[in-house]
Amino acid sequence: MKVKKISFIVLMMIGFLSLAACTNQEDTTGKIKIGILQLLDQTALNDVRQGFEEELAQLGYGKEEVAIQFLNAQGDQSNLKMMADQIKNRHNDLNIAIATPAAQALKKSDNQTPLLFTAITDPVSAGLIENLAAPEENFTGVTDRVDVAGQIDFLHELFPQAQTVGLLYNAAEANSVFQIELARKKLAQLNLKVVEKTIASTNDVEQAATALADQSDVIYIPADNVAAAAMPTIGKVSEKMKVPVITADATMIQYAGIATLGINYQDLGRQTARLAIKILNGEKVAQLPVEDPAAVTLVYDEKRLALFDLTVEDLPEK
Repeated sequence: MKVKKISFIVLMMIGFLSLAACTNQEDTTGKIKIGILQLLDQTALNDVRQGFEEELAQLGYGKEEVAIQFLNAQGDQSNLKMMADQIKNRHNDLNIAIATPAAQALKKSDNQTPLLFTAITDPVSAGLIENLAAPEENFTGVTDRVDVAGQIDFLHELFPQAQTVGLLYNAAEANSVFQIELARKKLAQLNLKVVEKTIASTNDVEQAATALADQSDVIYIPADNVAAAAMPTIGKVSEKMKVPVITADATMIQYAGIATLGINYQDLGRQTARLAIKILNGEKVAQLPVEDPAAVTLVYDEKRLALFDLTVEDLPEK
């Protein structure tokens, strides 16, 4: 009897939740349907989505015209697969992938719906596309590729006495590996010693950053999703160990880096939205080359510059 009561209660709860789910479903009749799959919660990726949605609305594709399905995998690979399938089953007019693993999951799940990737450094090495100028599949997008060699020059000019440069990154992230290879090459040309530490999750960051700071004169961090999500921790290590950090993108500066020539991720999202509208207006993906960021910006934190006896006037002009 007791078992029957428990079973009845469970069935009632399932029925209630199912009814609630149906009741809360959005009416997408007559609307353009866009799916967005984001790798995890971190400032740069959140900025991309915000910029994307703001630009869509500004150009006439607001909530009245577009029904957005947004899913965030919170960095979990099993979530990515499940959510990519959910997006496929919704039969959207266009899908957006924010960060490499999200794009890889969507590509594997659905190669029929047009896919725009964004916040990806090297879509070729990530296996997303082969021809950047004329996409051979149903995928194109906007990279967050920056001039890594130029950033290393920037670092070297700002800290000319530094002999050892630390590199912190996630070795499982294709974008990061691509940037680190470019950084190694440039550092070798400058005859600077390199020390590297890798991180697999935000839980690894404090220990790895501390060990790296202990062996380095300055640290360079590429556009890496794990590092970006843990920048407040890296900032604390930098201040405690008195080792400056140069970051690849502008978003990281607010938490740890002292300066960079990088990109604004909200602007990247807006650029992605303009590309999305071309597809929604009927342009073929194959006729839309992959775009690099439209602009880079000099960004700095005056308080952190002061920690290392620097001022804005000390920043390299270029």
